[in-house]
Amino acid sequence: MSAAAEVLLCAGEALRRYGFPDGHPLSVDRQQAFLDEAQRRGLMNAVRLLPPRIASLDEWLGFHTWEYVERVVRGSQRGAGWLDYGDTPSFPGVFEAAGAVAGTALDALSRVAAGQALRSFQPIGGLHHARRDAAAGFCVVNDVGLVIERLRGDHRVQRIAYVDIDVHHGDGVYYTYEDDPDLIVVDIHEDGRTLYPGTGHAFERGVGPAEGSKLNLPLPPGATDAAFLRAWDAAEEFLRDRAPQFILLQCGADSLHGDPLAHLALTPKAHAHAAERLCRLANELCEGRLMAFGGGGYNLVNIAHGWSAVLQELLRGSWR
Repeated sequence: MSAAAEVLLCAGEALRRYGFPDGHPLSVDRQQAFLDEAQRRGLMNAVRLLPPRIASLDEWLGFHTWEYVERVVRGSQRGAGWLDYGDTPSFPGVFEAAGAVAGTALDALSRVAAGQALRSFQPIGGLHHARRDAAAGFCVVNDVGLVIERLRGDHRVQRIAYVDIDVHHGDGVYYTYEDDPDLIVVDIHEDGRTLYPGTGHAFERGVGPAEGSKLNLPLPPGATDAAFLRAWDAAEEFLRDRAPQFILLQCGADSLHGDPLAHLALTPKAHAHAAERLCRLANELCEGRLMAFGGGGYNLVNIAHGWSAVLQELLRGSWR
């Protein structure tokens, strides 16, 4: 397999549908904004496209409770109301749209874990706020949680690094695995005192046997690339010391300057740096295995440039 063909890009119509109606910030325009920019940069010729697949009910249950899945199915059939306390609306077909996020992530994992691809990027994914039993923060299914559980169960990969540079703290992942010493978490985000979900404080480092396996690095509103790079140095040292076997990256573009829902002032260079350094780390420690997910982002220009920067580094990293 040529290095240029070793990056899977997960995209297609079923993934595009994961978005909310009536002017909701998470719109169905996000995937296309990214694809247009990736095409303009010539990246689409260097990837292998992986079409979406909708997860089965049983696959949802790999992370979520039966009661919650039933609630999503009913909301999808009803096509109205809320799946949480007011951020995440239901719409006709939301179960299938979220199922495409989940099923596609599991398909990408099967290929990366089997060595059929070195890395993957799923721009419509990384729904890091969903809990096992609840939707939250625009997130109906926790595809990252499903991947972690499948890695542990089917692929016998125990020590996993989850790196999150979305502007919002990845609470749905962090608190699910707060007491799991083998789920290494590094989360760089806007300070929870100024932004949803209000968590991810520096003193939160895991509990019980997992104390010290998590690193939260909150940034103040207005923080620029310089602050991110300082945080990244600490993050990389933390990851290297814990020697993960597999890396998951959530690279939300909402940490870039001008996002309407947040207050950081990063540029796509921060996302490129994180992706480039994680590719090097994956090559050293994880047989190259890295999966990236787009996460949040509500400014289409930022999405296009931030995610394209990540994809470009994933492609370059295949040669290192």
